Amino acid sequence: MRKRCIRRHWAHMDPIALAIAGATVASQVDMEKLRLRDLTAIDNFSTGRATLNDFRDVCDIVNLAETMAGMGIGPEVLPVCQAVEQTLLVLKDEFEVRGCMPIWPDETRTLRDLYEYHDLQRSSIDRSTYERAIAKTRNRIRSAHPGVKVLA
Repeated sequence: MRKRCIRRHWAHMDPIALAIAGATVASQVDMEKLRLRDLTAIDNFSTGRATLNDFRDVCDIVNLAETMAGMGIGPEVLPVCQAVEQTLLVLKDEFEVRGCMPIWPDETRTLRDLYEYHDLQRSSIDRSTYERAIAKTRNRIRSAHPGVKVLA
């Protein structure tokens, strides 16, 4: 007797609803969660209470903004990303030596500029494109791409 392929149909998954959800902009609730997380990390840097999780959050913002700029979504963010990368590399060295991450007010302004650019990037595209950019960034970090300079 020969084996047969039995195709299974997922009744609990509506492909039309899934396609519509991927084509729409991300929900406001999800966007607010991301905004709160990003702004909290930047605020912790500006007040001197930054932790390694805040450092990782800012690294994620930089790497994701660079990937999206490479995809053609807001390429004007690249100079700001390079400035923040330099700041993060200095902060990483300071943390290894002193155990704290001191930041200057002009560097805080650069972090806020990066946040504004990245928020504009992610609010101007649909959810599926944003998820594709996240996956591409994750793969670039895993493969140690030469374009990724700042890792947490």
